[in-house]
Amino acid sequence: MALMNRQWVLRQRPQGLVQDADLELVTHPVPDLEDGQVLIRTIYLSLDPTNRTWMNDAVGYLPPVGLGDVMRGLTLGVVEQSRSGRFAEGDIVSTAMGGWGDYGVVADSAVSKVHRAPGLPLTANMSVMGMTGMTAYFGVTDVLRPEPGQTMVISAAAGAVGSIAGQVAKQRGARVIGIAGGPEKCRWLVEELGFDGAVDYKNEDVGEALDRLCPDGIDLNFENVGGDIMIAVWNRLNLKARMAVCGMVSAYNATKRPPSPDLSRLITHRMTVQGFLVMDYAPRAKEMVAELGPWLASGKVKWKVHVDDGLEGAVTSLNRLFTGDHDGKLLVRVSEEPAS
Repeated sequence: MALMNRQWVLRQRPQGLVQDADLELVTHPVPDLEDGQVLIRTIYLSLDPTNRTWMNDAVGYLPPVGLGDVMRGLTLGVVEQSRSGRFAEGDIVSTAMGGWGDYGVVADSAVSKVHRAPGLPLTANMSVMGMTGMTAYFGVTDVLRPEPGQTMVISAAAGAVGSIAGQVAKQRGARVIGIAGGPEKCRWLVEELGFDGAVDYKNEDVGEALDRLCPDGIDLNFENVGGDIMIAVWNRLNLKARMAVCGMVSAYNATKRPPSPDLSRLITHRMTVQGFLVMDYAPRAKEMVAELGPWLASGKVKWKVHVDDGLEGAVTSLNRLFTGDHDGKLLVRVSEEPAS
């Protein structure tokens, strides 16, 4: 009997938050492997704001997902069958080519072996020791380059990337202020992660809070949100301030473009604004592991994952990224981890 595979297929371009009719969960037999391919059973599916951008018919760093195509996503799984000399059955691997499905048939050139971090659960490889950790680490250390005593503001600070970025900046001696939604998230940032302050954008005026918490202005900004929150930070950036633009989550579901800052400040304040993509830093992953690993082992850096169960709920889970109904890295558990 053929092995059956459930996969989420994009049916129409979403307008605003993703709706049930935008994607369809379909079931097909798994095709036979060709030489150089592996069959990967998905264990964890990573849900990231960039998933939403791939649904739009817009130019990006990757082409949009085509209508009728399986939804693209980063997955961690186990090799169930192999016609590759590089991978054997039972290998734990990661790929961005398997898509939102129970299984993925993937060319071995698009697959990476996962090396479990000692003392950490497998979910760490999809979060703090994976792409999430790399984004946070290099956004701080390579793009912003904080110096002791500088003030850094991070938007979406209780999210997967922001929470790690703030702790990395603290280890480099920066004074860190996070912007997050709700008193519980703000409390977590300050009391557990060691941020120097937090702004609850849902319950206070962001600009007034920044004036209170950053009386000498802002030297560095790790930007994840854009829109009005970015403008509030932008208007308080100091001379020769630096901004690392990691994401613009306020725009991903917007039906009209969010407001933008006054770019003349770039001239008057001689500021530097740099966008970056984590894939550019993949060859340098060992640098991140060498420094971040010991911080994790010693408890200097903490992290969270939010795991939803079941591929069938992936669309609902994705919208958590835009409603704030999660903490830390958002994953979907598609199947059980193999026995260690």
